Order: sequence, then structure tokens, then C-alpha cells
Amino acid sequence: MATNIYVGNLPFSTNSSELEEMFAEYGSVERAQVVSDRETGRSRGFGFVEMGDDTQAQNAIEALNGKDFDGRQLRVNVARDRER
Repeated sequence: MATNIYVGNLPFSTNSSELEEMFAEYGSVERAQVVSDRETGRSRGFGFVEMGDDTQAQNAIEALNGKDFDGRQLRVNVARDRER
């Protein structure tokens, strides 16, 4: 089963390709998406990455959480299920 990772405090200029590149260093990325505002199309400053291997996902979380990325300190953790 894939691990879904939350990535917060992203610079607003970050796109999904850059997010995927950042995590690909730690393993196989199945999907990476920066969340955009529906009305303006502008990044909301966070995104999600899905990695197929739990060990690779945990390594990425440990390596990237708190890391400085373009002047912003990333918040990276396992995504929680969304309440509906």
C-alpha cells in the first residue's frame, strides 16, 4: 500500500514537478501534487506526495521535515485521512 505524505510550508512558486523531484531522491514517487486555489490557480503552499514503499517514504519524511527549501522550513509528515 502506498504512503501518502503531507508537505507543508512550500514556497508559493513550487510546482508539482519540483515536488516530485525533491522526493524522487529518496525513492519511487507514484504521484506528487501541489494544491492550488480553485479560483485563482495560485499555490496554497502545501501538497501531497504518494510513495509506494513505506521505508522510502519514512526516509524522505525524516530527511525533508524541517529542511530549508527556498527560504521556507518544510513540514513533512504522513498525511492524515480527511474528515468528511
